[in-house]
Amino acid sequence: MASERDYFHLSGPLHLTYVNWDHAYHRKSVAASLVQGVYVLEKDRQEQRKGPDSIAFPWWAFFHFQLLHTLVDDVDNSIFGAIYEFKPPPYMCNNTLHRSPCHVIAFRGTITKADSVSRDIELDLQFLKNGLHRTSRSEIAIGAVRNLVASVSGNGSNIWLAGHSLGSGMALLAGKTLAKNGTFIESFLFNPPFASAPIERIRSKKVKHRLRIASSVITAGLAIAMNSDKKSSSFDSFDALSAWIPCLFVNPSDYICSEYVGYFEHRRKMEEIGAGSIEKLATQNSLGSLMMNMFGKESEPLHLIPSATLTVNFTPPKCFREAHGIHQWWKPDLQLESKLHKYL
Repeated sequence: MASERDYFHLSGPLHLTYVNWDHAYHRKSVAASLVQGVYVLEKDRQEQRKGPDSIAFPWWAFFHFQLLHTLVDDVDNSIFGAIYEFKPPPYMCNNTLHRSPCHVIAFRGTITKADSVSRDIELDLQFLKNGLHRTSRSEIAIGAVRNLVASVSGNGSNIWLAGHSLGSGMALLAGKTLAKNGTFIESFLFNPPFASAPIERIRSKKVKHRLRIASSVITAGLAIAMNSDKKSSSFDSFDALSAWIPCLFVNPSDYICSEYVGYFEHRRKMEEIGAGSIEKLATQNSLGSLMMNMFGKESEPLHLIPSATLTVNFTPPKCFREAHGIHQWWKPDLQLESKLHKYL
């Protein structure tokens, strides 16, 4: 049986002995590995592995990154994020290094172990209620991103954001917050949660299409009624984000993130049938947020974004755990389909 020290060599992208920073697969694999590094850092902490006993180190060192800081939750003291710095050796000089990041901030998702699971689930529920921005973990995350941008570049260039599951929600919140002020950070969001009923899981295309049209009409109508003849502030906010294009990685067999497939595809279909103006209102609002706003609880749907490069993994998974896992994203020979969805 392999030891834990062999874990990276068994499951990590060991085949990437050379990174072409212009290659989408290479960039994705590096970002996913750095997120996995955060998971292992927290597992090291929980199992009290330190120094030579730690098994997290290979996940960033393999790609010539150094761990600068860990981000620690102030409620349960768990490690939920990490800041890495790229330190290529002198011999590593190639024409693609201009696409490499100088720093990466990565966030893990939920860990189902006693030391962290209660806090993680609490934050999962806050995401569903569009309340993640009101949590102390999000304040720590956004503050770390802002401080790094200010100290390194001032405009977010050469910085990556990366996250998986709940960590994708955290990275999305940080990315949206800075994008509203004109700072666009390259972002890799793996299995980002979508706070909505999983309509995409319905097999009948006709039923899905009709449900989406009905939802769009109701959502747009409610948005118009609530804003009467004044322009919605959410419209201003959503429009300001359109130049930020994060990379989303979803699996259609993962009900947590699969709705992003239908979200962007439905927008295109509504434009084709001449209902683009309805969808332009619906795509930036959710019924849950509108209802909360109606009762005086200001809420902005975190999961809704105007633009993205959406990569879908159509490789059949063995189980839900595989469909939702971070490990799928550095595997070679995946059945991937990528599309750019630009908000106009």
